[in-house]
Amino acid sequence: MGPLAATAQAPAKPAAAKPAGIAWAANRPLTWADFQGRPKFGEPEAALTSADLLSGAKCLDFVFSATVTPTFDPSTSWVRDAKSSSPALLRHEQLHFDLTEVYARRLRQKLKTANLDCQKLQPAFSRLTQVVYDQWSDEENRYDIDTNHGLNAVKQAVWEKKVQQQLAELAAFAS
Repeated sequence: MGPLAATAQAPAKPAAAKPAGIAWAANRPLTWADFQGRPKFGEPEAALTSADLLSGAKCLDFVFSATVTPTFDPSTSWVRDAKSSSPALLRHEQLHFDLTEVYARRLRQKLKTANLDCQKLQPAFSRLTQVVYDQWSDEENRYDIDTNHGLNAVKQAVWEKKVQQQLAELAAFAS
């Protein structure tokens, strides 16, 4: 990997809803100051975005409700050298976070149309969120492979357009 290579880290399974990190917002792009973690010894990448989909569900008087919040974790996200890192690398990292929002919207869409039984809520909710979570993780990996961790500017531009289109198509499921 070259000096601009980057990657994203997604947890292995859905996390319970908890307040942490920076919630995704269209008017709040990431800055290098948000990347407060430190790379582990031997990490070859120039930066790493650690994001999560925090989700929770409940039934009150047999009425189902759910929350899905895409978050960025500053303490485990890092950039090797913010002062010399390019705007292109930051755009690559931002797109990892934007992909997290795409999958948050997809999960909200599925939850809105799912007919979850309040008496069997937890197993059904867990199965549904795990499917979306796995799809999100696969897409994050495809993004890094396809763009060579942001080093392929042509593919990066294609992904930027694709993700913006997906965000627009799923606008009804923005929080």
